[in-house]
Amino acid sequence: MKVLIVGSGGREHAIAWKVAQSPRAEEIYCAPGNAGIEEYAQCVDIGAMEFEKLADFAQEKGIDLTIIGMDDPLVGGIVDVFEDRGLRVFGPRKNAAILEGSKAFSKDLMKKYGIPTAAYENFDDPQKALAYLETARFPIVLKADGLALGKGVLICNTLQEAQEGVRSIMMDKKFGSAGNTMVIEEFMTGREVSVLSYVDGKTIKTMTSAQDHKRAQDGDQGLNTGGMGTFSPSPFYTKEVDEFCKSHIYQATVDAMAKEGREFKGIIFFGLMLTKDGPRVLEYNARFGDPEAQVVLPRMKNDILEVMEACVDGTLDQVDLQFEDNAAVCVVLASDGYPVSYEKGYVIRGLENFKDKDGYYVFHAGTKKTDKGIVTNGGRVLGVTAKGKDLKEARANAYEAVKLVEFDNKYYRHDIGKAIDEA
Repeated sequence: MKVLIVGSGGREHAIAWKVAQSPRAEEIYCAPGNAGIEEYAQCVDIGAMEFEKLADFAQEKGIDLTIIGMDDPLVGGIVDVFEDRGLRVFGPRKNAAILEGSKAFSKDLMKKYGIPTAAYENFDDPQKALAYLETARFPIVLKADGLALGKGVLICNTLQEAQEGVRSIMMDKKFGSAGNTMVIEEFMTGREVSVLSYVDGKTIKTMTSAQDHKRAQDGDQGLNTGGMGTFSPSPFYTKEVDEFCKSHIYQATVDAMAKEGREFKGIIFFGLMLTKDGPRVLEYNARFGDPEAQVVLPRMKNDILEVMEACVDGTLDQVDLQFEDNAAVCVVLASDGYPVSYEKGYVIRGLENFKDKDGYYVFHAGTKKTDKGIVTNGGRVLGVTAKGKDLKEARANAYEAVKLVEFDNKYYRHDIGKAIDEA
């Protein structure tokens, strides 16, 4: 098979690595890719939002399957463009990717079909949002409706903070058009868990659980980021939680989308909050999480191409999805100053230390190949992942692996997976 992967981050590197393990993969391309993905794929200088150019390339090269890694092109309708050309593509169409593309849509969907989530109200008028806050209970959560690189969520402890948040999102347009509409929802407390799933329009198969760390600094302090590290599985995702979610959340979401005429094929990422009243949906994503993919895919036993083709063909019910009985931890190495301001262009040293090191992986997120070597080219630079027989061993291995690679301005959290000590 000839495979094209669309995207350039750590998620796409993890996908490329997994695709390269398939005996069915003959040629792999990635657009635009990054310096790490080049080990497995031929990188192509086409942007992820250049739909027609990407489709032209897929036709010219005779690509058998295109995998869309990123949220922006999915929400923008890249799958529709490829399908209109008769090209096989993995990911939801535009009318299904709205599950991630509009938080207001997803909240309304959950309310309509009785899928457990936080109480909320949607607003497209900032003055009405400000008036609503006058009678609200705090803390409270403000969410930009559209895509905001994982940063469009504000937790506000006071009325003043919330008022500033409304102005920032809806009036100052901090997140651009993503803030034209805003969701205000109740603040839920509990453990956060991420569960990714494969979906073929009617059947859903969930992957192993994971837990992300969104805040930039140790102790869950600082600003929200795209993710500073993950571990898998989550010890808080018990058999009882799994059974509840299968009964009330997972299949219910797939069925709801089908009833709305928005058949979903691809990945549904369920962001869950395990509250004292049971699991609730925090958010949906319409693609692999990043860095969740970097701990989930190394534990997946199946040939990823077979699973993805089953999603495209509607035969996922015939797949026995399996994961290793172990654990994985990913620590993100970022540029100091992320997610606000940071410098790029520092040479990365020690990447060769991961060669032939079984159970240890380094996934590139923001890197670039230059005459000086591979250099930093983003806020999140690398995802260092290690496996172990259990979470404690995987965590110890991951932090040992962090020492194998260096670059000036290197920054990372020291408490990824620390919650496992409390399990």
